[in-house]
Parts: sequence; structure tokens; C-alpha cells
Amino acid sequence: MAELAALLFDVDGTLADTERDGHRVAFNRAFAEAGLAWEWDVPLYGELLSITGGKERMRHYLEQYQPAATLPGNPADWIADLHRAKTRHYEALLGEGGIPLRSGVERLLREARDAGYRLAIATTTTPANVTALLENAVGPEALDWFEVIAAGDVVPAKKPAPDIYHYAMAKMALDPAQCIAFEDSHNGILASKGAGLKTIITVNDYTRDHDFDSAELVLDSFGEPQQPFEVLSGSPAVLNGAEYLDMALIKRVHSG
Repeated sequence: MAELAALLFDVDGTLADTERDGHRVAFNRAFAEAGLAWEWDVPLYGELLSITGGKERMRHYLEQYQPAATLPGNPADWIADLHRAKTRHYEALLGEGGIPLRSGVERLLREARDAGYRLAIATTTTPANVTALLENAVGPEALDWFEVIAAGDVVPAKKPAPDIYHYAMAKMALDPAQCIAFEDSHNGILASKGAGLKTIITVNDYTRDHDFDSAELVLDSFGEPQQPFEVLSGSPAVLNGAEYLDMALIKRVHSG
């Protein structure tokens, strides 16, 4: 077994609970601004999350829920413009401080960095969204913690395709045996496993019932010393009594 060298993180739902109270709200604000009588409520957005990528999600919504809609101009350009407006609203929400990192995330990132592990992002969200989240939830210095931020359209096929992970590892000149992935969804683990990566899952309200049978460890959060995680699936021998995710546990998962 190769030695663990790098931690590769998904963003939405993994580093922060961005979907329900972030992206969903931003989509609705963009729709209203464009004069569209569309409202993605919480249950509908949960269904739409089966489609990865914001522009892809809007295209799916148009096809399945608004087939009679007449779009001005070129549909691809119109969707791209509307998605840029959505990103602007999302960044404004982050600036309002309403989307913190999930429990244990900042602690783990700092611990991994201090121990010399390499960090990367592998996500379908846009680079602007990643930047806004990290700058507002931690500070501008957090951007420098990640050697690679693989995000958005840098690869043509988004999750569940493994392309974004292959891209990140190629940029770092690492192979899957040297890395471990962190995800929150079924599409996410399909991507990470498709890239040959051992994977730790932290579920959220939208993904708790997803299929994570192939994950090495499934948790409700990374946890904190005074706020233990709930283990949904994992080997007791690997856990070894751990109550929150730290580098010692991650190394046992990687080598297990």
C-alpha cells in the first residue's frame, strides 16, 4: 500500500451545507431577477440534485418541468447567462456569512496541512463558488491551502464521471493509491470510486439515504472533540474508538 500523500475534497455538501440554503436560494433569486415564475422548493431541489452541475440542472429542469418554455436567443447562452447571475447571488449569500463550513472541516484542514499532507478540491461547482466559500468561511489565506482547485468546466464530463478526480491527481502527479477522497453524495462516490479512490462520506439532509455501500467510512459529519460524529457505516477495527475525524483515523481508513 502506497503512503497517503493527499486529501481530495468535494465542496457542496461536503465542506459546507451549501445546497439547500445556498445554491437553491441563489437559483430562485436569479429566476426572480430574470422575471421567471420558477420556484425551486426544498423537495424539488432534492430531486434536481440528481443532476450534477448548475447549468446541467437548469437544462434538465427546462426539459422535464418547463417543456413549453420559450427561451430568448440561443438556449445554451441563455442558460449560461442565468447561471452567471445565480453565481453572483450565491457569492452575495456567502458574503452575508450565512453558509459556514461543516462541523470539523476547518479543524481537519488545518491538521492535515500542518502535518504536511497535500490538499486539493475536486468539485462540479464553479471556481468562483469555491473561492467565495473559502474566503468568507475561513479567510483569503484558505485558498493557498489547496495545491489544486479542480472545479467547474475544467473537464467536459462532470460527476458521476471520474474525470475531475483524474484531472486533480494528474495535476498533482499522484496516483489513486496515494490519495483519499471526501464526498457526500451517490454521484460523488461514483466519481471518486471510478477514479480508484478510497472514500470517506459525510452525509447531509439531502444525501443521508443515498447508496454508499462502496464507501470505506460513512459519517454524519467530521465531528469535533466535544461534538462526536455519528458512524453510519465503518469497520470498528478501523474506527478504534474514534469520536471525530482526524488524520490518525484517515490514515487507518487509507491503509485498511
